[in-house]
Amino acid sequence: MFGRKRKAEEAPQEEVVEETPTPAEEPADNDPLSEAERQAAEWDAAFDREEGPFDISEVDLDADEDEVTRLDFGALVATPFPGMQLQLQVNRETNAVQALMVGDGESALEVAVFAAPAKSSMAAEIRADVIRQTQAQKGRIQLAEGPFGAELRRAVPVTDAEGKQGMHVSRTWLVSGPGWLLRGVVLGRATFEPDNKEAQLALFEFFSNLVVRRGTAPAVPGSALPMSVPEAEA
Repeated sequence: MFGRKRKAEEAPQEEVVEETPTPAEEPADNDPLSEAERQAAEWDAAFDREEGPFDISEVDLDADEDEVTRLDFGALVATPFPGMQLQLQVNRETNAVQALMVGDGESALEVAVFAAPAKSSMAAEIRADVIRQTQAQKGRIQLAEGPFGAELRRAVPVTDAEGKQGMHVSRTWLVSGPGWLLRGVVLGRATFEPDNKEAQLALFEFFSNLVVRRGTAPAVPGSALPMSVPEAEA
């Protein structure tokens, strides 16, 4: 039956990227970012989408529609889990859903889907951009092996409305499919306890069960694929 997924596997963690850029005079082979991306490419290559996330062409949603409840956001089809909290990030001008946030009370996952080249992945490019942005913000970032290949773990300094300083901590999952790239940003307990399989299980299975409906409309690579509010939620 579609929707039954494997559990998260414990993965080795490696801190790879430091904030200080490599001096220009050092050979390219000694560039820590290059070394990190080579390792990330190996982790990505080892990940198999056979157990999700899926492209719409790879599954039959009608096979178990009487047994499984799903939320159809147009570009994304999601399978809710018991007790799931859901928030939608909606563009007020277009009424399009730009991202969705799900939570289990302790951890949360923000999901967005983007257009991508049909036969290549944008994951390495996006990771490099996030690394540069984090370094510019004087944050901390590392590449590690996660449940969906290479993942980014970052901590960025923030200041709240009362002037108190803190750190915004997150994990980022990136999965490439035919013409799309799916991004999941993990927050809360599952971020602070990345080795705790139980803490991330609900979010892991939710992300694994996502189905992307890319469609045939042309879209610039890197642009968000607009989603719609499900009829039951409208």
